[in-house]
Amino acid sequence: MSQPAEIDIISVSKKYGPTTAVDAISLKIPAGAYCCLLGPSGCGKSSTLRMIAGHESISQGDIRLGGKVVTDFPPAKRGTAMMFQSYALFPHMDLIDNVAFSLKMKGVEKGERRARALDMLKLMQMEPYASRRPAQLSGGQQQRVALARALITDPEALLLDEPLSALDPFLKIRMRAELKRLQKNLGITFVHVTHSQDEAMALADLIVVMNDGRIEQAAHPREVFERPATAFVARFMGDHNVVSGRVTGHRDGLVTFEVPGGPELAAVGRPMEAGRAVDVAIRTDRVRIGAPEQEGFGFTGIVSNIEYQGASVKISAAGAGIEDFTVIADDTAFFARPIVIGEAIPLSWAARDALVLGRLDS
Repeated sequence: MSQPAEIDIISVSKKYGPTTAVDAISLKIPAGAYCCLLGPSGCGKSSTLRMIAGHESISQGDIRLGGKVVTDFPPAKRGTAMMFQSYALFPHMDLIDNVAFSLKMKGVEKGERRARALDMLKLMQMEPYASRRPAQLSGGQQQRVALARALITDPEALLLDEPLSALDPFLKIRMRAELKRLQKNLGITFVHVTHSQDEAMALADLIVVMNDGRIEQAAHPREVFERPATAFVARFMGDHNVVSGRVTGHRDGLVTFEVPGGPELAAVGRPMEAGRAVDVAIRTDRVRIGAPEQEGFGFTGIVSNIEYQGASVKISAAGAGIEDFTVIADDTAFFARPIVIGEAIPLSWAARDALVLGRLDS
């Protein structure tokens, strides 16, 4: 089995004519890490993955794999394997021949390649289906075969392009656990493209949030969740409200700021000059319905939407200078004192649950 490889992306850009899909990104993915490239459609994550694989040329910059510059190497010489979103299995071949195909292309003798393919199918718990063709399998089973085919080349890094997107919600959760188990057992570097925040949080030990061809934040999932680096990350991860205003001062480790047409609030942050524009993230699950307690902050909001989510209720509200604000309330507390759309409610939080965010232009 190959040793896992560190992947080093050095000032890499990808341009399609006048359009910049990936804009001078730099990133180190540690050997043996499970890295998820996360972001909305068109943010550059799939282009980045394809450049690592060698399926897309690099307009500028370099990619190192295990300390070796692979920028100009063809895919087969890089030590990576790629699993495509469509799985791309050959419909006329049985599973053994599908999995063994890359070995056949390398001239490996038939008996050896079929034996190795059967070992890979065992690893994926697909041995009983070895003589079947892809059309006779479920989506989850096809995915396992595609994984076996990618891994038979003994790669230093496995690259996965939205591998769970075609599966139903129940199967997605099962396959997430399978991917995590597989990566831990094999110990190789996984780089996984997804637009699902839940998927990235469940799988990764390194989340790379991308937007408009750039990296907004690359960190452990807990860091991304608890300390989003920018307003985009806070909004995209969906667990923070973002409130914008102008700095009015600083006291006791808190930045005070004024929301245009709204209240003066405070958040944890380093001293900043008065009058500077600032974005502040406030955890949705730390907001309470009720007047601020001592050292707390808040405003009165008009409820615009209510969504029951089982263990919790998502309440959307708007107030002076604050257009879109979310509260995640415990279902028991909500139904003990129900709220209706159009109602004015006091919302509050502790200053420590508000965080000054960075800005890409600052």
